[in-house]
Amino acid sequence: MNISVFCGATLPRNEAYIDAARQLGTWLAQQHHTLLYGGSNLGLMGVVSGAALAAGGTVVGVIPTLFSEEVILSQPVTQLVRVASLAERKAYLLAHSDLFIALPGGIGTLDEVTEVMVANQLGQMHKPMVLLNLEGYYDAFLQQVERFKAEGLMRSPTDYLTSLTSLTSLTSPTCPTCPTSPTSPLPPC
Repeated sequence: MNISVFCGATLPRNEAYIDAARQLGTWLAQQHHTLLYGGSNLGLMGVVSGAALAAGGTVVGVIPTLFSEEVILSQPVTQLVRVASLAERKAYLLAHSDLFIALPGGIGTLDEVTEVMVANQLGQMHKPMVLLNLEGYYDAFLQQVERFKAEGLMRSPTDYLTSLTSLTSLTSPTCPTCPTSPTSPLPPC
């Protein structure tokens, strides 16, 4: 399965986010999923991709050519996909991923999450978006989504959107978002 991970290109102050990125990258590799991500070796992006590579996983970095050639070539990945812009990067990730997972991140991560939500809302795809809501990081965002719906400004349902409070929730045999059938788009827990 191709799984896109959205996260920041900077390191957060909270070590728990760094640990989760490392664990997620390792888990993706161990489960033989392909990691697709924004292509940077900086911040949480570098942590998750580095962990996946260290565990023998396949990592596809999708990086805009607006970055210098030196930066582009410094990315340790299995496959490097060059695109012309950030918009093309998002389009590539949406087209080539079966599932999206968001670690804590900044405005770029939020942009990617909402891009997935919009594509689902418009019926352009039906692919799951999992927010790793570590230590309540996405609580305010999820409250805003509920407000959008309450005010009639966002279509319901948002069945493609799942919030998990820990990586263990995603990887546990008792995971509430585990597939119930072999055709489910979620990865096996």
